[in-house]
Amino acid sequence: MEITILSPGIYTYGAMLIGGVLRDAGHRVTLTRTPAAPGDSVLLMSLFSTQHLLDPAIRDLIRAHRERGGTVYVGGPVSAAPEMVLGELAPDAVVVGEGEETVVRLVEEGVSPGLLGIAYLDAGRPVVTPPAPPAPIDRPLPLIPDDIGSQSIRGASAYIETHRGCIGGCTFCQVPRFFGRAVRSRPLENIIEEVKAFAAHGATRLSVSGGTGSLYGSTNGEMNPDAFIALLRSMAEVMGPRNVSSPDIRVDCITDEVLDAIRRYTIGWVFFGIESGSDRVLRMMGKGATVRQVEEAVERCREHDLRVAGSFIVGYPGETERDYEATKDLIAALSLDDVFVSSAEPIPGTPLADLAARTPRDKNPAFIPHTGEYRPLGLTESEARYFDLMMHADLFRPQLRLVTDEIYNTYLAEARKQGQDIRAATELILRYAQP
Repeated sequence: MEITILSPGIYTYGAMLIGGVLRDAGHRVTLTRTPAAPGDSVLLMSLFSTQHLLDPAIRDLIRAHRERGGTVYVGGPVSAAPEMVLGELAPDAVVVGEGEETVVRLVEEGVSPGLLGIAYLDAGRPVVTPPAPPAPIDRPLPLIPDDIGSQSIRGASAYIETHRGCIGGCTFCQVPRFFGRAVRSRPLENIIEEVKAFAAHGATRLSVSGGTGSLYGSTNGEMNPDAFIALLRSMAEVMGPRNVSSPDIRVDCITDEVLDAIRRYTIGWVFFGIESGSDRVLRMMGKGATVRQVEEAVERCREHDLRVAGSFIVGYPGETERDYEATKDLIAALSLDDVFVSSAEPIPGTPLADLAARTPRDKNPAFIPHTGEYRPLGLTESEARYFDLMMHADLFRPQLRLVTDEIYNTYLAEARKQGQDIRAATELILRYAQP
């Protein structure tokens, strides 16, 4: 069977994985990141952003393909809200959750109420079948496109999945809801075979993915540093240490041995999800870490000659001006090598989405007009905090970064874009919220 997999904008690991599963099941698979009419093939759409549900190009592509008699299935992280996908995009079915086994049966047998892990419309009403069991962690090689080397996601050609699940319970994150909080690690030899395949297709740098990288090999919530170290060392033997990274590590999931391995076998950066300088907000977010732990983790990284980046979330419903000022103070104290800021985005299927749906607009920073120093810019409170924090962070980098007119306008445009996207996502969630 001819199958086209669309992963809009970037080749996601999930799209490549499903492509490999279908290829090994005997199908002819084409993977693309550009929306295009796939002719007579079955169209699979791997959608990783809520914004894809609102994208007119994606809607038009699905409608046109179905009007020609084609079949369209949707999967990926958006499947956490299958009723929403059906209502907005009207595909033939949604693959819900881990789809490696479900998708093969779906394309070969079609929609059936007896097929686990799908959702579809029956006489206009959504039907969601019982969930499929977790997919085997051992699976075929992904379908790797020949132009994978042209892709850059935070500097990496691709993020490869080393394990599934995360011990954390962050309210804004899909990982523990999608894959669970028990960690399932892939065999090292399978990962390295995959790394070699990516390298053969031209990948220039690979990043470890799977929630928190250093949880690879852990059991019952207990870290196994030796397994993670062996993973980094083996990847570096293939790619070279300057071409491996292990971003997205929790501040409470490091050891001296782990930090030494990151310095020795990777680009030498640690990326922490810090999120806030307020312990009150961290508790609201379910981070399971404190500001003091953040400070200690950054200090330990510096002792191991590592560069440290931190990500922060502003505009979380319930965040006060005092909480926000605490975040500014923490950034000043930490003097991070790089900072990433995002406004709180309610991803369907997360507790944050439920909170956003319950929060009145006059109490949600994503909707409250900013009345402070940036009032002439017409920003919301969430947008103003993003804009302000990005400029503030530049003042406290080890190497001072001057905010030029170009940087100022870039930050302002991104603040407005994030605000627009978050309001659209919130409105979408409210349309499907249970009364």
